[in-house]
Amino acid sequence: MTLTSLEFTRPPADLLIEPQIRAALREDLGRAGDITSELTIPASQTAEARLMARKPGSICGLIAAKIVFRLVDPSLIFTVAAPDGSRVEPGALIASVSGPARAILTAERVALNFTGHLSGVATATAALVDAVKGTRARIVCTRKTLPHLRILQKYAVRCGGGFNHRFGLDDAVLIKDNHIAAAGGIAPVLERVRAGLGHMAKIEIEVDTLAQLEEALSLGADIILLDNMSPEDLKRAVGLAKGRAVLEASGNVTLATVRAIAETGVDYISSGAITHSAVNLDIGLDL
Repeated sequence: MTLTSLEFTRPPADLLIEPQIRAALREDLGRAGDITSELTIPASQTAEARLMARKPGSICGLIAAKIVFRLVDPSLIFTVAAPDGSRVEPGALIASVSGPARAILTAERVALNFTGHLSGVATATAALVDAVKGTRARIVCTRKTLPHLRILQKYAVRCGGGFNHRFGLDDAVLIKDNHIAAAGGIAPVLERVRAGLGHMAKIEIEVDTLAQLEEALSLGADIILLDNMSPEDLKRAVGLAKGRAVLEASGNVTLATVRAIAETGVDYISSGAITHSAVNLDIGLDL
């Protein structure tokens, strides 16, 4: 499925992700540039290369690859065959790039690093999304992202059919167990947050037990994160909440456990593994 509405097609998109891509190119080019390609390939030689899937998966990261090739040489022509969000089988053509051969090979590794990793995130997300089909649960990511890649990894989660949790510490309140401990309990921590929070924001609080859940419900928390609860306790939590709060399950979320978690009736299931431990999707560039 091609999620064209999720592609970065508006002009600000390049501004948001170009700094990370420039940094990756600076790291790879070092002090002297691609000396191998400069010594082996005439400056006038042109070529066409294809990005090919070597394993099945969900594609993401072509927006990054396109910028990589453009930054290395604006004359390169990058054509997308399987847009971000597409599911592909081995041997599928993902994209092609044509122009100066030196530039293609200079940009190759950074372009594949972004595309392979982000496709891995999208593929891991899609596997969980597929596993919970038919339930009400939505798969969401967390802040457990690789440094400087958060915006791209969260985009990849969406390309895999998942949804985004908060992007940073500044866009939502999530009261964790350490906040509760530092404040002296659920009641005082909620009181402090409400005293200073704007009326447009919602409050999410993490609980470890059903007793904590009942207290958070009685105090009117908007969203409650059920941390590392068994499917049995998650089912009891759904029964206790009776729709009074949005429920998010977190902890021990794997492909083997996610269906049982979803069938308890929770609204969201958050996974850090889909970003911090995603396996790179094997994508090659053939000249």
